[in-house]
Amino acid sequence: MTTQQETRPSAATKPVRWAADAVVAMREGARLRLDYSARSLWSVDRMIEDIRQESAPYAAVELVLRGLGAYAGEVIVRQAGGEWWSSGGDHWVRTPDGRLWDPIDEARRCYTHDGSLRLLCRDASGGGPRR
Repeated sequence: MTTQQETRPSAATKPVRWAADAVVAMREGARLRLDYSARSLWSVDRMIEDIRQESAPYAAVELVLRGLGAYAGEVIVRQAGGEWWSSGGDHWVRTPDGRLWDPIDEARRCYTHDGSLRLLCRDASGGGPRR
């Protein structure tokens, strides 16, 4: 077993926890039930849009965006059979075709009105154009 293979499970530890925390926070705070389905990302995109429209400073929503991005990553892992990878504190999802996806950064881009977690999942799951 290579060192890289040994560290892969630990790459998932943080983003899986962030995703679970986001699910709880959305259920308790926004009364939004997230079920790790691709369809649920419509609601996540709308939630980020609502936060953006409130003009919340980025520093105030950074952890929420990280959690929602990690949630989207977990959706991709479950829908496309991907796995989490990490390096230097950054986390990505690698799909079986070898492509790397950055759902946490995509959540940040959603906040700047330049991204979509729903479309990222569609693309990563093979339902859309290649990135």
